[in-house]
Order: sequence, then structure tokens, then C-alpha cells
Amino acid sequence: MKHVVNTVRPWQLLMFLAPAVIVYSLFSALPLVQTLAQGFFSADDIGTTVFVGLDNFRTILLDPDWSAGFWNAMANNAKFFCIHMLLQNPIGLLLATLFSLKGLRGARTYRTLIFLPTLLSVVIIGFIWQLILSPLWGVGEKLLGFAGLAEWFAPWMGQEETALATLSMISVWQYIGMPMMLIYAALLAVPEEIVEAAHVEGASALRIFWQIKLPLIYPTLGLVTILTFVANFNAFDLIYSIKGALAGPNYSTDILGTLFYRTFFGYQAQVGNAYLGSAVATLMFLVILAGVGVYFIGVQRRLTRFAL
Repeated sequence: MKHVVNTVRPWQLLMFLAPAVIVYSLFSALPLVQTLAQGFFSADDIGTTVFVGLDNFRTILLDPDWSAGFWNAMANNAKFFCIHMLLQNPIGLLLATLFSLKGLRGARTYRTLIFLPTLLSVVIIGFIWQLILSPLWGVGEKLLGFAGLAEWFAPWMGQEETALATLSMISVWQYIGMPMMLIYAALLAVPEEIVEAAHVEGASALRIFWQIKLPLIYPTLGLVTILTFVANFNAFDLIYSIKGALAGPNYSTDILGTLFYRTFFGYQAQVGNAYLGSAVATLMFLVILAGVGVYFIGVQRRLTRFAL
């Protein structure tokens, strides 16, 4: 038996890794570090940058003029995430389970149609749903009328009580294809021998799913959960494309992404402040980091024992 000699040299590894490391460092790591650092500075009356420590964070979290907006955006972001967790991921699991069944006619077509909105521009998605739900020229009321539910129609995106939930469900509709495809791939990876052995033992299809398939895809469900968390607390584009940076009505759809935009760049009468904006971005980063940390420390370790 011949002995295989590793002929890869350090300079070769460096040559292949250097482009990716350089691009990542310049366009991701360096801007992140600069943003985190900028949150500890401010500008004095003559425009000179001065170190202020945690003053920007105290302003955002404790100053009445800023804290109300921040905690409102944080609460809305939490609601936005919860709606995705309660609707998007369970429906994605249900769809993936259906499409993994053998002999389902048209499964490929249905998967493609459900995943298609994920590939569309958020601007297009926002424009389409504004056309559908507009109380003036939208077709939503007429469509509900066909089902005898016309009296249920309301300007959902124009009411404080329903605007955030409506936008959340639009986001669920657009991105439900992502958890569906991830879970579908995990279900296909379940060893067929295990399923066949369960059939031989007389287990029903429902019991096989709950006691065999579902535990085996727990790691994938955990991954879908953390991806949903990160995506939702980084959300911005859908709210901005439909409601603008003011996230109306009366900031009822304001989330951390739109709050950061107004704070950093300014909007209408609000003057932008790069230092306070960097503090908001840092707080967003810490929230996401805390969520990811809780997942990997408290959840991921328990899920590894279910991995295939």
C-alpha cells in the first residue's frame, strides 16, 4: 500500500485563502469593527470627534426622547420574529413533509411556485401587496367577496393594531420557501432503512413521522430557528419598501432596522447622527449575538445527539 504524501505547501493555502479573507475583511469585518467603535464617539460643537464612552448607549436606552422609540422598535421586532416562528416555520415543516411523501403528483411544480417569491425583489413584493390590500384600488376586497367575506376586509396596513401583523404575514408568504426547502432536504436524508424497519414493525405513517423523522431533523429545525431569528432582527427592506423609514402608522411597524436608518441617515425632519446610529447598530449586533449565543450554548449541544 502506497503512502500518500501531503504535498500542499503553506504558500499554496495562503494563495487560495487570501482572496476570500481580503474581501471578507474589507467589506464585512472592517466596517463592523468601525461601526462598533464609532458608537463610543461623538462630535462636539465645532465638529471634532471626541470619545464619550457609553454616553450614546445611555441616550438610546435611557433618554426619554430616544428610549421610547428604541424599546418600541425592539418590541415590534420581537413580535415580527414570533409571528414568523408561529407561522412560517410550522407551515414550512408541514409543506416539506407533504412534498417528501412518495407519489405526490406535481410536487416539483408546487415546490417551485412556493419558493419563487423568495427570489423576487422586496420592492416588487411590496408593490404587489399594496395593490392587493389597498382600500382604494386593491383587489383584496373583491377577492374576499368571492368567498362571501367582503365585510371582513379592512385597511389592515393602515391601522396601528394590524399593520405589523399584516407586514409579518407578507414576509412569511415571501420567505416560507427557505425553511420548507431546508426541512425537505433534511427529510430526504433520513435513512430509508429506518423507515422501512418501522413499517415492518407495524408503525403508522403518523407515528413514524413523530417518533423517527421529526427527532432526526431536530438539528435542521434548530438551524431554521436561528436563521429566522437573525434574518428577522436584521429585517429592514420590506418595512421600508411598503411603509418607508417612518414605519407608520405612528411607528407601529417600526423595527430596529428602520430605527437605525432614521437615526444614522436622518429622515425628513429628523437629522441623522452617525454616532447615535452606530450605537443603535451595536445594540442590534449585541441582540443578535445574544440570541445566537443562547442557541449554541443552550440548544445546539442538546440537538447534536439527534444528528444523523
